[in-house]
Amino acid sequence: MGAALGIRTDLASPARLRALARRERSPRTATRMLAVARAMEGASRAEAARLAGMER
Repeated sequence: MGAALGIRTDLASPARLRALARRERSPRTATRMLAVARAMEGASRAEAARLAGMER
């Protein structure tokens, strides 16, 4: 398995991602945005995915 890709932090903050997720029409996209926001706050990717109801 290759190295994980980094998450860019210069485009949006976790709070901004959550705000965008609330307005997102696609539930799958909103869920991914919430998982990325959680990972940006320091959660592992597996934990962020689990908390957002996704499987990694």
